[in-house]
Order: sequence, then C-alpha cells, then structure tokens
Amino acid sequence: MKKVTTRAVSVLLLAALVVVGLGIYLFRLVRDGGDWASFYANDSVYTNGVLNRGLVTDRDGTILASAGEDAFHYAEDSSVRRACLHAVGDLGGNIGTGVLSLYRPEIVNYSFFTGTTLEGGSLKLTLDADVCAAAYNALNGRKGTVLVYNYKTGEIICMVSTPTWDPEQGVTFDLNDSNYEGAFINRAISSTFVPGSVFKLVTLAAAIEQIPGIWQQTFTCNGSDIIGGQRINCTGHHGTITVDQALAHSCNVAFGHIGSQLGGDIISQYAEGYGLTQSHTLNDRIPTAAGSVPSAGNELGDAAWEGIGQYKDLVNPYAFLRLMGAIANGGLCVEPTLISGKKCGTEQLMLPSTAQALSELMSYDVQYEYGAGTYPGLEMHAKTGTAEVGDGTTHAWFAGFITNADAPYAFVVMAERAGGGYYVASPIANTVLQKAVFG
Repeated sequence: MKKVTTRAVSVLLLAALVVVGLGIYLFRLVRDGGDWASFYANDSVYTNGVLNRGLVTDRDGTILASAGEDAFHYAEDSSVRRACLHAVGDLGGNIGTGVLSLYRPEIVNYSFFTGTTLEGGSLKLTLDADVCAAAYNALNGRKGTVLVYNYKTGEIICMVSTPTWDPEQGVTFDLNDSNYEGAFINRAISSTFVPGSVFKLVTLAAAIEQIPGIWQQTFTCNGSDIIGGQRINCTGHHGTITVDQALAHSCNVAFGHIGSQLGGDIISQYAEGYGLTQSHTLNDRIPTAAGSVPSAGNELGDAAWEGIGQYKDLVNPYAFLRLMGAIANGGLCVEPTLISGKKCGTEQLMLPSTAQALSELMSYDVQYEYGAGTYPGLEMHAKTGTAEVGDGTTHAWFAGFITNADAPYAFVVMAERAGGGYYVASPIANTVLQKAVFG
C-alpha cells in the first residue's frame, strides 16, 4: 500500500511539474514569441542571414528599409540612408538601438495565433526623411546629433547621429579610423556630453523658485570673478546686468554667483527632477543613456561651475529635448515617440509659471542677443551652449523650441568638439527647422 501511495504521489508531483513547466512555456511564448520567431537563426525569416520580409517607412511613406525576394534595401537617397541609419538600424546589428533590432517582431508581422506572414509587416516611423537628410547635410561631417520633435504630439521628426555610413554598402570603414569613432552609437539617445551654457536654463529655473528677489538682483561682470577661491572666467565684460541679460549674454560670472547661492544640492535636485540624470525608455523599448549632475555640495566655487553647466555635468541630448518640450508646453512633457500611432504619456516636469518665465527669457535671448532675423519665419526661443571639454575643444549646443502655430517643434543640436554654439550649432538648427516648417 505504501508503494502505491508513494507512486501516486510521485505521479502527481510529476504531473504538477509538467503543468508548471507548460505554464512557464506558455507565459514565455506569449511574452517572447515574437523575439523567437524573428531571431536571426530562423531560416523562414532570414535567407543567408538577410531579412526576407518587412518594411520600414517614414511618416510620409518614404521607404527607409525593405526586405523581399532574398534582398534587403534601404532608402533610395544616399543622404536619407545615412541620416536615418541610427534610428532604423543596420542588418549586422551593430546599432543595437535601431528599430531593425528592437522591432523585429513587428517588421516580420508576428502574431501569437498565426506566427509570421510571407509578406511581413510594415513599421511606420514618425521621422521625416527629408528633414533628417537636411540635418545630416547640415552637420557636414561633424560628429554630433540633431533632434526635433513635436512637443504637442510627441512625434520625433528628426533623429540624426553622426558619424554614420551608407548601410547599402555595409561597414567598409576601418574601425580604428578616428573619423568614425563612435559610429555604432546613436549619440541622440546613447551618449552624454558636457552641456555648458544650455544647462543655465536648469540653474535659472531653480533660481526662480528658490532665490527670493532673484529678479531684482544685479551682477557685475568684468570678464572674470573669484567665487569660493576659484576664478570664474567669462567670454565678455558685461558690466552690471540683470538676470534676463545674464541669460542672453550667457554670462558665466552671473551664473557662477547664482550657482553658488543655490548650492550644489539644489542644482542636482532640479536636474534630477527634470529627468536629466535618469535613463528613459523611448516607446517602452529603446533605452537612453542616463546623464550625471553630481552635487558640488557647499563648495562655492564648484557649485558656481555646476550652475554654469561645467563642473562634472553630463547631459543626454534626448533627455534635454524632453526638457525643451516641457518648457514650450507650460511645464508638461509629452513623451517623445518614434513609432507612428503610438500613444505618448505625459509628465509635469516644471511649474507652469517657471516654464512661462523661461520661455519669455529664451525669446528675449533670440531678440536681444542672436537676432530674430537669423531665423526668418521662425518664432524662436533658444539658448546656445559652448561646453568646454577639457582638451581645448568645445561642444557646440543650440537648444530650444519654436512656437509657429503649425509647427510646435522642440529641438536640440549638439556638434561634438566643433566650436561655439552660436556659430556652429545655431545655423544647423536653423537649416533643419526651415526644412521642417517650410519644406
């Protein structure tokens, strides 16, 4: 009798294990079936290692990548191929954040019930291929990135990273060639950079909310000043200036004093609150790099540099784009999307009153310092940045938004080790936005 009982228990345990195993398998099938079906080893989806079905297009239907008849092709236009490469990805999987890598189930049209279809699927991106090509050409061989998105709908219309290459020809360059350093990295989402003066928008937002009487303060700039035992150098002799003039002139002395008044802890807290130190996930699938703004604490000199956007500050361009969109949108960030038709979440990053104040000051920057005629037809609100890297070179930044009724676009341009923000990044932004708004 004991043997019968023991055997019965063993059978029940075995049956239970089978049920549990089947349950785990079914769970993973539902969760990972698309990845299994579209994996590179699946000969029904790949022919000689080449995807044999599926289509990726831009917002207007321009083909960015297509598979069929045992061949894979990218866009017809060479500039479009190069410009959209990091967003689309390459067949070799060198760009792990591209949609060809992360959206394979959709591209091969996988279904839990029917598997894959012979014709594959169609993935429509929010990108505008012509605007991306304009950004690629405007970067003109410089390393960097250009991002533009609709801060009302969340649609990314431009995401370009350089250096790049022609995917139709494959990776033919020498991986040790410095001209192609970081070519596999999407600088828009997977890299961080010293922000320089564009970070002064974060410092000013903190000052508006944390320093009583900030609007009545004045600062005297004679080209440099000593704060906390450290010399803060400026690019000009601005004399006695107010806060709004300090932002327009991008005065390091003024913002050094503002940073030292705030202290490193508050500046870091605001950077974190605005999403600049966190990793984000574009469309719940594409990871972004986390920035870093460590607190300088109560060290006045270091806090001054932290407020200027130097010290140890590092910012991801995508995260800064979200912040620009929030300022334009009354403090509300509409999350960016790269996939057409995907709903965007929202997050209140900033007080509406603070966003309004920054918006007005960024418009003042353009009118007072850059010249509205520099951006014909564009209702521009922006801030330049010339970020010292430490090797004698500077990153050129230009970030902001336009308020044209039919073109609510926020943007970030960063040209790596390319010079000054106004002279390098600003013209790139103007070229791209002119294309985006006026065609």
